[in-house]
Amino acid sequence: MSGKFELHQAAEADFPTEYGQFRIFGFEGRTTSGTGTAVEEAVVITMGDVANGPPPVLRIHSQCLTGDVFHSLRCDCRAQLEIALERIGAEGRGLVVYEMQEGRGIGIMNKLRAYQLQDQGADTVEANEQLGFESDLRNYALPGAILLSLGIRSVRLLSNNPDKVHAVEQAGVEVAERLPCVAAPVESRRGYLETKRDKMGHLFDLS
Repeated sequence: MSGKFELHQAAEADFPTEYGQFRIFGFEGRTTSGTGTAVEEAVVITMGDVANGPPPVLRIHSQCLTGDVFHSLRCDCRAQLEIALERIGAEGRGLVVYEMQEGRGIGIMNKLRAYQLQDQGADTVEANEQLGFESDLRNYALPGAILLSLGIRSVRLLSNNPDKVHAVEQAGVEVAERLPCVAAPVESRRGYLETKRDKMGHLFDLS
């Protein structure tokens, strides 16, 4: 992020779920530059004492309306979120940072435009490029700042994305272990997963 960055905690509350008892937080990252102030929001849920003891399980998850809400099988987003929640619930400790970066940062309307291009034969990277975007516009500075504000200095990161490992470590938080987060390769999302692996460097085996 360029410009002056400030992190603000907006709210905190109890958050009971099917996976166990969490605390839920709202955070705002405000970046001020010569063109004004840009605000990025994130929601965090934590279970147990994540600041003390062994490195907690961490999932940095980008908003996916189509997957998380409507159970889309075009992507593996909801499956990965459920893997994270189930693991945190089983261990009784961990956190999810939920970023508002729909469609790898291009927004929901452009994501649907990308779907249309994919139906015409483009893969996810090609669709983004045809719309004038990079394959992935996400920025992980906000999650890094949130982790530090919560007193977390080391994590076990539940992710297949090496960019997230690098971003967390760039923020000053050690990734003690990268935990695979691999969804079942159902046919409707096999091409999507192959593109993530072959063009974006995500680390998993589809066999």
